[in-house]
Amino acid sequence: MSETKQLRYDKAYLRMAHEWAKLSHCKRKQVGAIIVKDRMIISDGYNGTPTGFENCCEDEEGYTKWYVLHAEANAISKVAASTQSCEGATLYVTLSPCTDCSKLIHQAGIVRVVYSQAYKDCSGLEFLEKAGVELKHIEDLEA
Repeated sequence: MSETKQLRYDKAYLRMAHEWAKLSHCKRKQVGAIIVKDRMIISDGYNGTPTGFENCCEDEEGYTKWYVLHAEANAISKVAASTQSCEGATLYVTLSPCTDCSKLIHQAGIVRVVYSQAYKDCSGLEFLEKAGVELKHIEDLEA
């Protein structure tokens, strides 16, 4: 696929991840993720509480509850519960992965991560780079 065409697809999937983030009930930060393999969306996720828990992500002081799942973890978990595999897939995520999610991404076999906003701690990106995962930062989603 040409670089121009790939960029168009990357932006389109990243816009979808931004739409998915709007489904999150988290007040501090809404994050969305889409996993694509062979140009097909195989999973999606947003940050939130586990199934069966109340949707409120923050405690009385406004801190995120420890059991809130990140968007990437939710998307990868959905694939694990299906007949699909993340091997060779691309993850589109609105916020670059934390260290814990980066480990899951690598172990799941995801080979490429496209993100629009950098997380305050770049350790997750550094880990993915060291693991050989291709990283692409796209801030401007127009076009």
